[in-house]
This record gives sequence, C-alpha cells and structure tokens, in this order.
Amino acid sequence: MLPALARVTLSAASSPLRQALQSTVFGTARLSSNLATATTEEMAPSRRGKAFVVGVGMTKFEKPGKGSHDDYPSMAKEATEKALADAGISYDQIQQAAVGYVYGDSTCGQRALYAVGMTGIPIYNVNNNCSTGSTALIMAKQLVEGGISDCVLALGFEKMKPGSLSNVFDDRANPMENFITVMNDIEGISTGPFAAQLFGNAAREHMAKYGSKPEHCAKIAYKNHLHSTRNPYSQFQDEYSLEQIQSSPTIHAPLTKFQCCPTSDGSAAVIVCSEDFVRKHNLYNTAVEILAMEMVTDTRTTFDDKSSMKLVGYDMTKEAANKVFSKAGKTRDDVQVVELHDCFSANELITYEALGLCPEGGAGDFIDAGDNTYGGKYVVNPSGGLISKGHPLGATGLAQCTELNWQLRNQADRRQVPGAKLALQHNIGLGGAVVVALYQKAFPEYSQTTSVHAAGASAGGFKSEGLFSVIGDTLKTEGAAYVKKVKAIFTFNVTDGPNGAKDSWTIDVKNGNGAVERGNTSKKPDCTITMKDADVYELMMGKLQPQQAFFSGKMKFKGNMSVAMKLQQIMPKIPPANL
Repeated sequence: MLPALARVTLSAASSPLRQALQSTVFGTARLSSNLATATTEEMAPSRRGKAFVVGVGMTKFEKPGKGSHDDYPSMAKEATEKALADAGISYDQIQQAAVGYVYGDSTCGQRALYAVGMTGIPIYNVNNNCSTGSTALIMAKQLVEGGISDCVLALGFEKMKPGSLSNVFDDRANPMENFITVMNDIEGISTGPFAAQLFGNAAREHMAKYGSKPEHCAKIAYKNHLHSTRNPYSQFQDEYSLEQIQSSPTIHAPLTKFQCCPTSDGSAAVIVCSEDFVRKHNLYNTAVEILAMEMVTDTRTTFDDKSSMKLVGYDMTKEAANKVFSKAGKTRDDVQVVELHDCFSANELITYEALGLCPEGGAGDFIDAGDNTYGGKYVVNPSGGLISKGHPLGATGLAQCTELNWQLRNQADRRQVPGAKLALQHNIGLGGAVVVALYQKAFPEYSQTTSVHAAGASAGGFKSEGLFSVIGDTLKTEGAAYVKKVKAIFTFNVTDGPNGAKDSWTIDVKNGNGAVERGNTSKKPDCTITMKDADVYELMMGKLQPQQAFFSGKMKFKGNMSVAMKLQQIMPKIPPANL
C-alpha cells in the first residue's frame, strides 16, 4: 500500500502501512534499494526452486488501429514499465526476456524492448499461436526454476488487423491444414471463418452427445460481457441481454457474433523471479507463486478420434490440467477464480469439463446453476474473457496472468472475487499447444487490499490516483484512529493530469471512520490544496515536503492554517536508511 494516513512515527518494519508503501505500483522507485542497478551478485543464478510473479502490467485492449498506440513498441513499453513499477525494480535488474507475438517480423521482441532499455540481455522471440503469451511465461518460469536466472521478463503484444484471422503465407505448408482436413471429414466445410467453424462444431458435438443447448453458449457470452463492464482494460465494456446475444448475426451455428472474440491491439507483461530475489528485494507484497504450470501439445487423439471437441484441444487441456493439479497437490474444489480461453463461447463450454470444473457432460447444468460467476462455485473470466476483453494473440496469456495476480492480491476493484486464494489459468492455441497454471499468494501475511490497478489509474489515469485509492482503502480498516488524531477534511485539486486533465479528491479524516471521495462532494474542506499531479505524487511518496512545496510555489493553499499544519501527519515518515 502507498502512503495511507501514516502515524507520526513509522517504523521500518512494524506497520502494515510501511509494508503497503513499499509495494506501490505507481512511480519509478520502491522506497528501499529495489531500483539499484543489478550487481554482479544479483546477476548470479540462485539455487533451483520456486518461481514467483512479482510484477504485472498491461495496456487497455483496443480495436485494431483505433486505440491510443500507433504501434507495438509503444504498447510493449507501457506494459513493461507498468510491470516494472508494480514490482518496484528497474529494467537493469531483468536478466532475460521472452517476448511473444504472432503477427510480426523476426526480432520484434528486440525492437519492443529497446524502447525500454538496451542492456544486452538475451531476448527470445516466441510464437505459439493464441497460447503465445503463456508460452513466453512458461519459458520465464523455467529459466527461474532451473536456476539459470533470478529475474526474467515475459512480454506479449499484438498489432492486428480488423476482422477474422487469415493466413499470411500461401507458398508453404499451413500448420492448420491437418485440422481443416479432419474437420472436413467430420462436419464438412462451410462458409465462415475456419476458427469459428472448428469451435462451433465442438459445441455441436457437445450438444449431440450430452444434450446441452445453444442457449448455454449464449449464457456464457452474456456472463463475460457482463463481467467486462467492471474492467477498464476491456475492449468492450457493454452489457448485452441474452436476447441480444442470441439474435446477433450467426457466424457458425450455434455461435453468434457476440459469442466470438474480437481481434485486438494490446500488450501485457509479467516479471518472474526466484525466491532469493523476492527476499533480497523485499517483494513479499506482490509475490504470487506459480504453484504449477504445464504445456501440452496435441496427441494422436486430436486427429485419430474424429472428434470436433478433441480437434480444438479438449484432450490437451484435460491432460495439462491433471498434471497441474497433481503437481501442485491441489484439487478443483480449492480453486475460486479462473481465467480460461474463451475465444468462442463454445470453447468455454467444453473447457469447463476438460479442466475438471464440472463432470463430463455436466457443463449445461454447471452454467444453469450459475457456478461460473459471482455467487457460484467459481468465478470464470472475471476480466470479461477474450470475448469481451479482447484477444491480442501474443498478450492474451499474460493478461490472464495479470488478472489472476490482481485477484490474488485483492487488487481487482469491482471485479474482486471474495476470498480468492487459488487461481487457475488456461490458454490454448490451435496448431496446437495449451498452457494450464495454478497460482497462489506466496506470502499471505504481507497482504494488499489496494485496488489501484483495476481502478483505471494505470490505464492512462492520474499518476497520483492510486495513492488516493490506497488512502481510502486504509481508512476502511484504520480510519477511526486517524479521525481521532487529525480531525480535518482535506481537498486536493489536482491539475496537469493526463492530457492536461484536472480532478479532485477529498480526504475526510474528520467524520466516522474517514473516507476518500473523488470529484464533487458535499463535504466542506477545512483545507484546500491545489497541486500538479506529479507534485502530489512526490508529496505522497515523501520526496517533497509540504513546507518545501508551499514555499517553492508547487502547492497552493486555502483554508485553516492550523489544519494545514496537520498535513505532515498524513504523510509517511520513512527512515533515511530505507530510502
């Protein structure tokens, strides 16, 4: 947490606010030695062991060519810098990088990361169709677990074209030709995108075999579109009725338009490190352990069994999931939240069963019971999934990991799954490969309750926005003590935000347990402070003292001077040795 209203004296280790402050995702420095350039000792690999996600970041997923980024390097830079800030480390501390993308020339990974830094590290360019992002992630995990590196970046991005996917090369063997041949043998070939035909046929097989209905696929899409309304990173954030989804244009029955994921531009990044690195740099707050992660490719059953469900990876998913749960020593009942590959609603339908979330043939009942959403047994795709969040191929698996890390760190804002302790990820690419993973918070005693990520600040909002969110969050648990001490209301008028934007936050440390309100409020402030966004951030971080800000003209003050003097009490006091 960041500088929630701190006590006058804040020890280096005892206060949860102190721990929170060190875990901020905003800014370029952790208030410790985290941003020091990697030393020779840091570059040395640690013993073989566990792998932890310590930093995540992503861009908003957007319609191809219509978003805020002109090209993939700027997307990748944003995602990477957010992940570094989340972890509180510098790019110099990254020892290797695996970079995933599907549509692009060789060495796009270097082109993307050179905008962040040119440190000479190995950069591996990865392409594994729609599972590209999680392929980069499993490579990072293996590099860390194998003791080769202590800190590895997994980055994924995609700059796509509008419309359905198409082939790039027509003068060589197509990796999907065997799949299309088998599909023709089973169902024949019809009009419509091949991917929609493959997955739509899987739904048809499930309906014929187990009695599920087209409305079950539509209910999945309804759920995911509804979930996306809570996600500021989602490409689509509109709620649709079940009737609207069912009546949208048919792509390949039973799939309609609103049951198919869009093409997207976007990027996501994940930093994976060793336990030694976590301990050395005090990254306990953000550390999420990768309990198990498995990649499985096609076996002979994909083609030989003449099954539309197996043709799109049912057996791959089942095998990977069984391996992961066995390796982690966990059961499906231990899971609370799931991000799975819903490129089409049909794939989510069959994946419930392949992952073992419900019995074989039980997906229809599972959906009807609401066991795939809030209030049910699991929350599946709280991000909105691919259907609504979007699907930039190289970024998807890493965006899933990002969402699950926010969930386990209790930072998912309005999407937060209550009591999320174990998270399941599933990312599949035809051709084919599937990656399944289990995550859990590594050091639950170092808990975070901040929802700064999903609140939208890191999606191009105010730099100081997350700090106010943290203050409000802390007041929920410790507000009474601060109200007793401070007894004042402060309003911050923040200027020079993104694109020159202005906004205000009111910190009530006078009434009840206190609260933070954004925008217009009926509360009358005792003290009004006007500052630039960047200066508010420096003030809250303890890098700019209130008196210094006032006399240098960076702070404009209006109101009760005796109250203004209390401003120092709501700023953290960090011992110099820990700066």
